[in-house]
Amino acid sequence: MIEQEVDTDRSIRTVALDRPDARNALTVAGLETLERAINDADETVIYLTGNGPAFCAGADLSAVGDLDGDRERAVEFARLGQRVARAIEDSPAVVVAGIDGPARGGGLELALACDVRVGTRDSTYGEPGVTFGLFGAWGGTVRLPRVVGEGDALEFALSGRTVDADEALRMGLISRIEDDPRTVAETIAENADDALAVLKRRLRDDRERATQERLEAEAFGELVESHAKDIDAVLE
Repeated sequence: MIEQEVDTDRSIRTVALDRPDARNALTVAGLETLERAINDADETVIYLTGNGPAFCAGADLSAVGDLDGDRERAVEFARLGQRVARAIEDSPAVVVAGIDGPARGGGLELALACDVRVGTRDSTYGEPGVTFGLFGAWGGTVRLPRVVGEGDALEFALSGRTVDADEALRMGLISRIEDDPRTVAETIAENADDALAVLKRRLRDDRERATQERLEAEAFGELVESHAKDIDAVLE
């Protein structure tokens, strides 16, 4: 599910989502493995990417279907995704997302938790859950407006549309378009590790996140409960 490689010379840990046949969609086990990989890293930079033709399709819909419309289980699933995103955001390492291919739903939300997002020309971005009665609930409603501004966040999320790399760059979803996003991680890793850690802590200071995430998880639970049949229809 997760492939790791450490470049000790540059102090970079590559963490690659490794379910290419499922577009790197994340199950409960996959989220837990990703969380451990992030928490166990002691390198200066973590480079988060996906193997195969996608960065990450988000939550595996079969895992959402397994919730059987149960509100409390849905809240717990949302909180697990939020916990992984917080691990990325709160890691002492600088976390760089290298995005090639689709970043959808929870996959986009994990990218939003990263400190730097770099896409290739083939990268695309979307929150399609709204089209069948859901939304990503791994902290995206907190981070998306912070990253792109309220106007773009509302239009992007409410439309459910997909944007390409150029529009993602305009919106601020990504900061760069590169043929090889890893080069950005390598450039960052050349800087002083203590300075990077302090800068990240100061730029990331946010004292209202917990309340917003609780409300987000509860809203997700309500939607899973009310749209259980719609989720089943998508899975058929």
